[in-house]
Amino acid sequence: MMRFNSKLCALCKGRKLLCGRPTCPILERFMAAQKVAKFVDRTDIFGSSPPSVFVGEFGYPRVKIGPLVPPVEGNTRHLDDPLRWEGRSVRDILYYRSLLVMGEMRADVDVRKSGRVLGEIQELAMSIKPVDSEVLLKRRPILKVLPSEFAPPLGPRAEMLRFELAENPKIPRKTDRVVEDELKASDAILRLYEWGFDEYYIVRLLSVGLLGLRPRLVPTRWSITAVQDTIGNFLRRKVLDYPEISHYELYFAEFLGNRYAVLLIPGRYSFELLEVWLKGSLFGSAEPEVLHDYENFRGIKGYAEETTGAYYAARLSVLEALDKRKRQAKILVFREITPAYYAPVGVWQIRVGIRKALENPVGRFETLNEALREVGRFLEHPLERYLAKSWLLKQRAQRRLDEFFGGARS
Repeated sequence: MMRFNSKLCALCKGRKLLCGRPTCPILERFMAAQKVAKFVDRTDIFGSSPPSVFVGEFGYPRVKIGPLVPPVEGNTRHLDDPLRWEGRSVRDILYYRSLLVMGEMRADVDVRKSGRVLGEIQELAMSIKPVDSEVLLKRRPILKVLPSEFAPPLGPRAEMLRFELAENPKIPRKTDRVVEDELKASDAILRLYEWGFDEYYIVRLLSVGLLGLRPRLVPTRWSITAVQDTIGNFLRRKVLDYPEISHYELYFAEFLGNRYAVLLIPGRYSFELLEVWLKGSLFGSAEPEVLHDYENFRGIKGYAEETTGAYYAARLSVLEALDKRKRQAKILVFREITPAYYAPVGVWQIRVGIRKALENPVGRFETLNEALREVGRFLEHPLERYLAKSWLLKQRAQRRLDEFFGGARS
């Protein structure tokens, strides 16, 4: 959940920006909802689903699941396709998502206990093109909660009475093959990935219980991390067979109020994400702390407890780049979240932000100290605090860090 001070919000009412953010996330969400209110203020919604499906996590193993249908017909893919959102603002994305009405129903995660409606939702999820759909709701939909940091934000929703596809969805033959084959979920994910299907399509299939030997509904948030982790581990094993890079390489980009500095260090593969929510940012505090998670060549132990889903998204983007180059390296990613990121839009923006960084080289360096000094030029939070927390740099000779700090203070 977002951290809001209710007393401060009551005093501010979005006008004075007392929280220090450049815009009020509550009002932004409200304005996005107001723009589409006249289109979704009814119980019978007919339109072209992008296609889009959401599976919640609360109440597990009985979760809320439903199709997302806009009151718009035609090519609506941009409403639920993060790969098409580069260059769009947070406000644009909130508007897109507010157009998607979710018809909710409760379902057991064991798909064998579900009926015809789930079958229709599964067909929708398998489509690679928008599908004309109709959803009948018990009452007019309302916007209940603010967005999640993991999945793209949800629009208005209400309990669903009926859902029907108004046309046949376009389902690739390869998707049918994977769904019909008896494959472990991880094997199915990798087969689809190697065939060129994008990860968000794979996430949909996993979420609605179409992949695995014992198909089960998987909450969308969990599916995103599961797919990115599975593909990341696959690429990590490939990258370990490649030669190491020969120089220190630094890359940098800003995207949707996030700063990304990616430092590649010669050596055997390892990965670390260092993350700071700056003062005034969405989850920031008066004294921002450095969050981090890491892994060596064997992979991460357990779950990324501090940086959570951001870890798997960041790791996957860098591993894809290294796999394309046929090289391996130690990877240090710095992420700073500024007040300009006033509403979370999902971990897809981390995937895109780091890809943009890796397309924007800052330079190559002979020494770690030179590279770190350059990193400090792009970050607002003191570099010393990042380095003091870094597991990866602690693995290197302490003498080198002493030299760096000595040089930085002189």
